Amino acid sequence: MAAQRRNLMQSHQSWTDDLPLCQMCGVGSAPNCVYGPDGKGTQSHPNEDGHLRFRGEDGCFLYGVFNGYDGSRVASYVSQFLTAELLLGQLNSTHTDDDVRRLLTQVCVCRSVAYCVLRKTLNEKYGTGYQQLSPHSQKVQERLKELEQEVSGGATAVVALILNSRLYIANVGSNRALLCKSSSDGQNQVQQIGRPHNTENEDELQRLAALGVDPARVKQAGQIAGQPSTRTIGDYRVKLNYTDIDLLSGAKSQPIIAEPEIHRNQLDGVTGFLLLMSEGLISALESARGPEQANQEMVAMVAAELAQQSDLEAAAQAVVERVKRVHHDAHASGRQRAARCARHEDMTLLVRTLDYPPSDGLLTPTQGGRIYPVSVPYSNSQSTSKTSVTLSLVMPSQGSLTNGTNTASTVEEGTPTPGQSPTATLQSTNTQTQSSSSSSGDGSLFRQRGSQAAQPDETGRVPPYVDFSQFYRLWGSDHADTQSTLGPQ
Repeated sequence: MAAQRRNLMQSHQSWTDDLPLCQMCGVGSAPNCVYGPDGKGTQSHPNEDGHLRFRGEDGCFLYGVFNGYDGSRVASYVSQFLTAELLLGQLNSTHTDDDVRRLLTQVCVCRSVAYCVLRKTLNEKYGTGYQQLSPHSQKVQERLKELEQEVSGGATAVVALILNSRLYIANVGSNRALLCKSSSDGQNQVQQIGRPHNTENEDELQRLAALGVDPARVKQAGQIAGQPSTRTIGDYRVKLNYTDIDLLSGAKSQPIIAEPEIHRNQLDGVTGFLLLMSEGLISALESARGPEQANQEMVAMVAAELAQQSDLEAAAQAVVERVKRVHHDAHASGRQRAARCARHEDMTLLVRTLDYPPSDGLLTPTQGGRIYPVSVPYSNSQSTSKTSVTLSLVMPSQGSLTNGTNTASTVEEGTPTPGQSPTATLQSTNTQTQSSSSSSGDGSLFRQRGSQAAQPDETGRVPPYVDFSQFYRLWGSDHADTQSTLGPQ
């Protein structure tokens, strides 16, 4: 096995090129964006996020989302080494929880140390500015600068390892993992696995305080050397020179560490999906909507897309695009949160289904496929009161209707008579606890459709799927003093 890893490292190809990709997940991404005065967005730096999604042997699957900064090299380096250290025969069903935890910790810590040691070696041998090199060694100097750039920067990581129905989440930094469990009554239980390692995490502040760092100053600053994360991989400038950083100068030992926090869950009998998100994605949604319901909204959007299409890659990308649109709209609104949405960082979302029923969205209407004539947004309401929404729908047969929001829903339907439009009243209640929350965000409004398409009337027209007559009447009553008339005459 050691020889195999050595041969891979000596070759020019990626160490993970020959590993099979997992077909039960999809990844969506978007680059960073800064909005100008005209509202148009521009990319301020190359995309620094990374991810991995591989299927190993003996029931082993490995996924990861990496948020790089000061370049993408650390994120790329760690993702390849992590895969090589875990999926080339090292793990099997006989390994215990302690074995897996120890291996995950060793990989994250060792990769970070390797980066820092390499940079320290360059400094000691050649000096930080390479002044010791003579003028005729320009090529050597250029190569050393390239090496310095290679070991610059850092990354945060959230890694998911599935080994025989055991789920391990290893987190270093401020990325996020959500586990969504779907129940038989259509509700989605949302669980955030672990907490971000940042300047708002009280446990992290206590850890820093034990080392001699003032937690009040760290919390007030909100960042350490330009980054909010208190645990990172790489980042030699902070880890090797922390005594030169004002906030960290009093630390008795290295305060910024790469040790992951590892959580274990059992997946036996679980139906739902797992989400791994980069910090940029969740921060963009929280900036636009607030942090209170961000997890529920994210799950609702994912469930809505999974209900519409069977391509997981397309579903994940569609969710990222929705978050981009929500963030942009919040910026353009000029309202209270507009100032928080002047920019967003790179965004990455990995969706891994867990015995989740595939969508039949590829079917055509005449084959019973789903029809989405209107966009029904998820709700970001934080109220616990019930809300009713009435939609008049023309449908050949009854279907299972849910509101596609981040709330637990019930449906009241009447049985339509021939030629009559059924009316569905969607009642929603919001529930939330500290550890988990409920969501019916499967996005299955108009989820089922009869096998027969609507038949044309005597004029050759097909009846509309949504009847807006009630809206026209209500609008007209509210605007009776106006000269214009809305709706069909």
